[in-house]
Amino acid sequence: MAAFARHLEAERRSSRHTVSAYGRDIESLAAFARERRSPAVADVRAIDVYLLRGWLGLLARKLAPSSIARKVAAVRSWMRFLRRRGYLESSAADELASPKVRRPLPTLLSVDSAREVVEAPPLTTPRGSRDRAVLELLYGSGLRVSELCDLDLAALDLASANVRVRGKGDKERVVPLGAQCVARLAAWLGERSRMVHPKTGWQHPDAVFLAMRGARIGRRAVLSIVRAYGANGAGRADLHPHALRHTCATHMLDGGADLRAIQEMLGHASLSTTQRYTHVSMEHLMRVYDAAHPLARKR
Repeated sequence: MAAFARHLEAERRSSRHTVSAYGRDIESLAAFARERRSPAVADVRAIDVYLLRGWLGLLARKLAPSSIARKVAAVRSWMRFLRRRGYLESSAADELASPKVRRPLPTLLSVDSAREVVEAPPLTTPRGSRDRAVLELLYGSGLRVSELCDLDLAALDLASANVRVRGKGDKERVVPLGAQCVARLAAWLGERSRMVHPKTGWQHPDAVFLAMRGARIGRRAVLSIVRAYGANGAGRADLHPHALRHTCATHMLDGGADLRAIQEMLGHASLSTTQRYTHVSMEHLMRVYDAAHPLARKR
């Protein structure tokens, strides 16, 4: 398992979140194997397709098909790695079928609702200034929440209105910043020195965005920010950071942006991924329908 983690990090250049998630999945399988077979089971050759199906069947009672699909992918990747290294003659995980995952339409805000969410934070406090800059980056530049949390000061170039982002697979890309985003980031950086640990005065030296005690902001904190202002600005307490990323891409597509340019901005390895994220809005669909369909025009 340790060798597999090193393989993911060094050879496949997977994100630390993927490495951590795959590790938890394999730990879960190991615990199930010990419980069902023997406390002394430590040989991966004892894992067969029946054991894997029993493990997944137990998990399926409480997990969604999308979660089960990820666990299948984790174990399949792990056992193929073991086969290539000579630990296994064949991979039992290759006999597993991934569950069908229904992809619901992602949450999408209108232009006015997105503006209300982004402009909801008050600019009179350091916290409000930070939250406004966070929302501007999520909607204005379509960053993933993990990318936003990992941003360092050295990656910002406000003079050139861009930021270097390290995304999935440790791939780096340059993302443009809008005029409002540059202004709000500049305002936040002017307030950043005030967000320190109340007792020690310490703060993270490199992170762009800080938590209230001076540490690098975390994903849960960003989720709370988006939900709070989603409720205040647009009446959407269920709003998720990824919804702002999707909204950014869809609004750019509606505005005439090239799909390939959106792919580059979002950091997608495949254009098919971008197409899945950027379905056209209903407003745009109605305009096209009214202009093109013969039954939409009055005689």
